[in-house]
Amino acid sequence: MATKKSPAKKKVATKAVKKAPTKKAIKKVAAKKVSTKKTIKKVAAKKVVKKVATKKLAAKKPTPKKSTKKSTKVSVAKKLKVDQYGLEEDDEFYGLYFAKSTKKGLVEVKPCTFSLMYWWKGLLGYPDMIEISKDSNTAMLQFESTFGGGDSGETELTEKDVFDIDHIIEVDEEEHLVSLYSYVPIPVPEKLIGALGLSILNINPETRYGSLEICSTDNEDGQNEHFLRYRAATYLRGVKSGKVEAIESMITNGSEFFGLALDAMCVNVSIKKWLLS
Repeated sequence: MATKKSPAKKKVATKAVKKAPTKKAIKKVAAKKVSTKKTIKKVAAKKVVKKVATKKLAAKKPTPKKSTKKSTKVSVAKKLKVDQYGLEEDDEFYGLYFAKSTKKGLVEVKPCTFSLMYWWKGLLGYPDMIEISKDSNTAMLQFESTFGGGDSGETELTEKDVFDIDHIIEVDEEEHLVSLYSYVPIPVPEKLIGALGLSILNINPETRYGSLEICSTDNEDGQNEHFLRYRAATYLRGVKSGKVEAIESMITNGSEFFGLALDAMCVNVSIKKWLLS
């Protein structure tokens, strides 16, 4: 609609120019006079602005007294107290002492070991099976679980495919490290090492937590054996609250990802037969 109206106005303008060209000349002169007045006003306005600006700048000059007062006001961070285990006073276990009665006498239970003990005994209700070293710097918990496949029909392992898994949880108090090792307790046959190693290389990049590996060790007869294991770890250094929850999360996630990895391995029929043997 706007494009149709604009050409109509152009025609009217051309007729006006032909009839009275002198009037246009007068209008142009008048416009020039008005513009000169505007320029004078603008120049005057500029002069006033400059004067006001100089006054404002002079008023805003800082005094040396104010700057010295600001520099003296420096906040100093308060140092937290530290207990015998190196825990700061805002830690959930700060200043507490734990001990365990054993056949050899009273054994000190340090924070990371106590966190594992609380998860095992307090939350799960199992009997205390944690072995603690004499200096209490290391601890170990061994237990077994049963693995069962899925029942969705889309997995390689069904709910009828059940086998045992061995677990070892190790605690290093000096490093504040808790490590989980989950084993398939059946030795890997020599002829299956290559296929299993290739499967691990394909699955590990897809495993979001922990990793799979082949662990070699000597048995009681001095023969070298290979075992498939899953490993995960969590650092408790700097964890002020929630140490027990951190251990529980590691074991829960570790069990889930190990199960998914075992199921993925069973695409290879030979590996599946070995796991279910």
